[in-house]
Amino acid sequence: MVVDNRSQVRKVLLITLVLNLFVMLLKAVVGWSTGSLSLLADALHSVTDSVNNVLGLVASRFSSPEPDRDHPYGHQKFEAVGALGIAAFLGIACFEILQGTAERLLQGSQPVTISASELWLLLAVLGINIFVTFYERAVGQRVNSPILIADAQHTMSDVWVTISVLAGLVGIWAWNLQWLDLVLSFPVAVLVFSSGWSVLRSNLPWLVDEMAIAPEAIHAIAAQVPGVINCHSIASRGVLGRQVFIEMHLIVDAADVETAHQITEALEARLEERYGPARINIHVEPPAYMSNQISYENDLS
Repeated sequence: MVVDNRSQVRKVLLITLVLNLFVMLLKAVVGWSTGSLSLLADALHSVTDSVNNVLGLVASRFSSPEPDRDHPYGHQKFEAVGALGIAAFLGIACFEILQGTAERLLQGSQPVTISASELWLLLAVLGINIFVTFYERAVGQRVNSPILIADAQHTMSDVWVTISVLAGLVGIWAWNLQWLDLVLSFPVAVLVFSSGWSVLRSNLPWLVDEMAIAPEAIHAIAAQVPGVINCHSIASRGVLGRQVFIEMHLIVDAADVETAHQITEALEARLEERYGPARINIHVEPPAYMSNQISYENDLS
């Protein structure tokens, strides 16, 4: 059975949206007052945090796991689409950071000036980002929400970005190392790009219906069920822990429909216990039918 945890997801996204807006405002104010390019880039990164929260709220609104007439397989791919939107925003942020750094290198700029009080504000920002990361990740893993896990991944990149920027600003404050501001803009862009790639890589399998479970593993479970002679044309898709769809052709030793039904029910129970939540579709075939093809490319022989 698929559990609808969208209310918990929306609650977390609303809380983190408020915190991210506060963080973004602090970074922007300190960035403009100090003239720090790396901090302004970090503020831009935080803008994407807030946009991601809004995107996540929209995606969660439409990502019900329950099927309906128009979406007989449920709506959970909306969450994966939302996660891909996060990856797109991260790509935009990376481009903006690199563009701003190149312009500063070519055109020059006023020196960065920062005070101890502004550094303390940035430490507070770092603490908020760390809280948001662990809070989102913990809830996301508990309710199996890819949108929360993806957003936590993004916020973790923000933590490392803020640490890098803060280290550079400390160097400017203590030793007037102005070049640190420009140098640290590049790792900020790399971290942003890395986060976007990670989110993209983790959500594409769901959208392109990549194999969720090795057919050999499903075949091994089926072979342990009494009455099963063999199974073939095994396919699966979805995401383990969220919902998977399994289909197969099953050759059973049964003389009547009722016995065949009992065998398939026993197999479905084992698959649900091992891989659930799952929706399983089994096509029953008589004992005389023979096929050694486990899946669409693998053969027993």
